[in-house]
Amino acid sequence: MIGKYPAKLDDKNRLFVPAKLREELGDDFYVTLGVNCGHRCLTVYTDADWQTLSQNYNALPISQRSAATSLIFMNATECNPDKQFRFSLTQFLLDYAGIGREVMIVGRAGQAEIWDADEFNRFETENLTPEKLLASLEAIGL
Repeated sequence: MIGKYPAKLDDKNRLFVPAKLREELGDDFYVTLGVNCGHRCLTVYTDADWQTLSQNYNALPISQRSAATSLIFMNATECNPDKQFRFSLTQFLLDYAGIGREVMIVGRAGQAEIWDADEFNRFETENLTPEKLLASLEAIGL
């Protein structure tokens, strides 16, 4: 998934799935707690990626399951967009990520993220420097 898509939450805490992400996300997907470079956001997983994440978690010995990892599952919501391609988010998830009405949905390789628009703008401004971009490109082997 790539790109960034401005969106607005409606009065029922629903978001519209951007057309370019509909096929990639599929009919069912999951939204849970996320973080990117120390900024709170929400992470969106396809059904297949969520199943892999769940299997990996369940394969861990109980002694290696952290509270933080458990919180990712405890606070997740399964999303099934309606005919207008809208899906609901829980108030807890919105509060966690500090999301107001203005939202930015961004692609991040195999997942997507949902950000409060102002917070995303701060994140982008903070990280959009030649030095940080170069370090990122080197980290992924370019």
